[in-house]
Amino acid sequence: MTSGNLTDAEQAVLDEIEEQDVDFLRLQFTDILGTVKNVSVPARQAEKAFAEGIYFDGSSIEGFVRIQESDMRLKPDPDTFAVLPWRQKEESAAARMICDVYDTSTGEPFEGDPRRVLKNALDRADEMGYTVNAAPEPEFFLFEEDEDGRATTKTNDAGGYFDLAPKDLASDVRRDIIYGLESMGFEVEASHHEVAEGQHEINFTYDDALSTADNVGTFRTVVRAIAAQHDLHATFMPKPIPRINGSGMHTHLSLFTEDGENAFHDDDDEFNLSDEAHAFTAGILEHAPAITAIANPTVNSYKRLVPGYEAPVYVAWSDRNRSSLIRKPAARTPAASRVELRSPDPSCNAYLALAVMIHAGLDGIEKDLDCPDPVRENIYDFDEAKREEYGIDTLPANLGEAVDALEEDDAIYNALGDHVSSKFVEAKRQEFEDYLVDVSQWELDRYLETF
Repeated sequence: MTSGNLTDAEQAVLDEIEEQDVDFLRLQFTDILGTVKNVSVPARQAEKAFAEGIYFDGSSIEGFVRIQESDMRLKPDPDTFAVLPWRQKEESAAARMICDVYDTSTGEPFEGDPRRVLKNALDRADEMGYTVNAAPEPEFFLFEEDEDGRATTKTNDAGGYFDLAPKDLASDVRRDIIYGLESMGFEVEASHHEVAEGQHEINFTYDDALSTADNVGTFRTVVRAIAAQHDLHATFMPKPIPRINGSGMHTHLSLFTEDGENAFHDDDDEFNLSDEAHAFTAGILEHAPAITAIANPTVNSYKRLVPGYEAPVYVAWSDRNRSSLIRKPAARTPAASRVELRSPDPSCNAYLALAVMIHAGLDGIEKDLDCPDPVRENIYDFDEAKREEYGIDTLPANLGEAVDALEEDDAIYNALGDHVSSKFVEAKRQEFEDYLVDVSQWELDRYLETF
């Protein structure tokens, strides 16, 4: 396959399709709520996809456009080409590319595309002289399926934090997931059993923020697909089992200057953090309630964000303990200096979550916000009076409060763009209202025969 109108990266994809005997391409994109969608086309359409894009009906996608504005176009990013690992053993292979979404009426990038929202945040960073690196730590549960293949909440192991077999029966599943991820270009740093039974974590390396967001969507897809091959259901639901630890997606962030230096590092600072890092941290703390609506976007997210289960609920930072919202992890080298936001969970749309974190931090730098002193004590042991003494606020207690905070924070609301912010708020208001009028099994068990 050759064409004089293609870039080198696009031509390399065509060559790879031929070498790998790829029959079908899945052109992937993400809706506003973070669900990965795809349009499947024969691989012979790859050159057309690069040259013209692939058209689809945007009115069928959550939060995109109305039916009278439905024509949208997918433009694949050749740098995201990867052969899907669960198809390699068949006669032919399938591959995927992640796409940007374009509005056919204007020819411009679609403002409702979450990938575009993140690119806008990165453009702002670039204008300020920075590139953004990020590394998430998405946790997930593995559950058994019933005889009909439906998900249960029965774990297939009794392991705990860093346990080994025989308690950690899912080590073989994690191994296969890692092999699948590595075949798609991931550089996996570590994997281990998490605190709760059936809970796992696989960490991949720091990368630029756009690649990181792309990787989160790919990670969830690979984990689910390979777990299914083992007759297990993988879920990134934040709190599938009550009264045990939920799944988080701690996110590490740093800025680098144009000459490749870590803008967050300063040898002369007590915490080895630069003025920019302190101001960036202050910006995230300032906008934390609004960020929560995006980083913790489901009703279930707030079952995880409660004291006592290692999830942060208090708006503070620390260089030592994990009870605060932001932690400054130990760094062996200047390049590794970073801050870690511990509130996000893996149900979030990674593009939007990273975008609002970046905007919040950059807002802190632009305004030169003062960062409060770190809290080195265990905030979970504080009573309300002591938290007030330290000036420590609490994250929103539920999705409704978080959406209120988002609408009240112009910097974060506007950072999403008019389309995404309005559609997101509309969807989450409806979700919370549906939750409020529902009657849970807990209520029936507690009250039905009592009153």
